Amino acid sequence: MIGKLKGVVDETGLDWALIDVGGVCYLASCSGTTLRQIGRPGEAAILHIETYVREDQLRLFGFATEAEREWFRLLLSVQRVGAKAALAILTALDPQALARAIAFKDAKAIATAQGVGPKVGERIVAELKDKVPASLAMASQAGGGDAGEEASAVPDMAPNTAEADAISALVNLGYAQAQAAQAVSRAVTKAGDDAPGAEQLIRMGLKELAG
Repeated sequence: MIGKLKGVVDETGLDWALIDVGGVCYLASCSGTTLRQIGRPGEAAILHIETYVREDQLRLFGFATEAEREWFRLLLSVQRVGAKAALAILTALDPQALARAIAFKDAKAIATAQGVGPKVGERIVAELKDKVPASLAMASQAGGGDAGEEASAVPDMAPNTAEADAISALVNLGYAQAQAAQAVSRAVTKAGDDAPGAEQLIRMGLKELAG
């Protein structure tokens, strides 16, 4: 199974990219969000790959970020949402915008994607509103890096706390570590003595980042 392609952009189309890896060109179906990020023909590119194997075909779906690939998987878990609709949604909404739409129950924003109507948008919000935070919070909090301004912006907290899980989820959605930490910190302050869980903190943090 192919997990990632590292090579050079050979050619791109409306919804696909051809990546040259050591002289072998791989065709990957891509969202508009990914195509806008990977660059022009001749430029180096990395695609996170979701591999679909069927009896009559092998198909690769490529994404510029791991967060976008995770969203693709989550969208496919929704009833009657196929690969074409999932890519259309990820073309209309990048991972951060999609997260906000689901957190704010904004089905209309999702329905702006080509071929995705209001009913599908409402179904996506209904089925993913509880599933998304749990999925994205599974990844461990990013570590390492320079011990500079960004590191100092992350508040001290014990591992496995709701705050740490919320920050980790926001980082996996594409936000910088410092941005995520500050948003969660503001959310905790606003919550006061309510002691919200990770899922609520993720939604509150998204609202802080959107504000």
